[in-house]
Amino acid sequence: MDDQRVGAILRALRRRRGFRQSDLASIAGVSQSTISLVERGHLGRLSISAIRTILQVVDARFDGNVLWRSGDVDRLLDSRHASIQQHVAGILSACGWQVVPEVSYSRYGERGSIDLVGLRIDTRCMAVFEIKSEVPTLEATHRKHDEKVRLAPSICFERWGWRPIGVGRILVMPESRQLRRLVNSHSTIFRAAYPASSWQVRRWLQQPTGSLSGLWFLSSSDGRGAKRIHVSRARVRRPPDELLATAMSVSPASNNESRGMGPG
Repeated sequence: MDDQRVGAILRALRRRRGFRQSDLASIAGVSQSTISLVERGHLGRLSISAIRTILQVVDARFDGNVLWRSGDVDRLLDSRHASIQQHVAGILSACGWQVVPEVSYSRYGERGSIDLVGLRIDTRCMAVFEIKSEVPTLEATHRKHDEKVRLAPSICFERWGWRPIGVGRILVMPESRQLRRLVNSHSTIFRAAYPASSWQVRRWLQQPTGSLSGLWFLSSSDGRGAKRIHVSRARVRRPPDELLATAMSVSPASNNESRGMGPG
């Protein structure tokens, strides 16, 4: 399991518990900057012991993989992806697109699944959506999306019997400061791969002609005619004192102190 994924899982588990970074840090006996390091995927700067202590607070353990006591971490991470997918599908339907989710393919050793396909046979256009609530690696994201767009015309012909003359290559991200910072810090790469802006993507979806490559920051206000689904990152408020007290009483740090040990 890569470091970025470990960080994404910790962030999801922390929010599920209703903790801020400072709350989790206090319970685990580490600094808030340490929690931030883990959530940003910088595990190489921390000891395995520290990572295990932090994850134990949110009922998880680390042995090279993160195993969560309450269930499947893929489902935990995919829940946000699914809400974005549903939001995009609603907007497409309102604009007259046929929507097909999770279109799998296997051609000459290239395998995968397209998050969402949009079809407009009246304008002979096809949209290939890559939905990312997190971006672990830029190179892998661009490469895989490029593969899907390259194969899209043949997939369309095999499945629906017609070939598109225009293909939309659209990367969808939820509107958030963190993802905006990521895009800005790699602006040259993103501009080259996805030159069209969010408003240009929305305009193309309403009146698709030809091909387009664009990055769409999806906000809760997008899609006037579709059901709105909140996809922006909510600030985690301070949890009730009783919840913190309960968590503190079973935290690794408090158990160490009761045995005469420091937080380590």
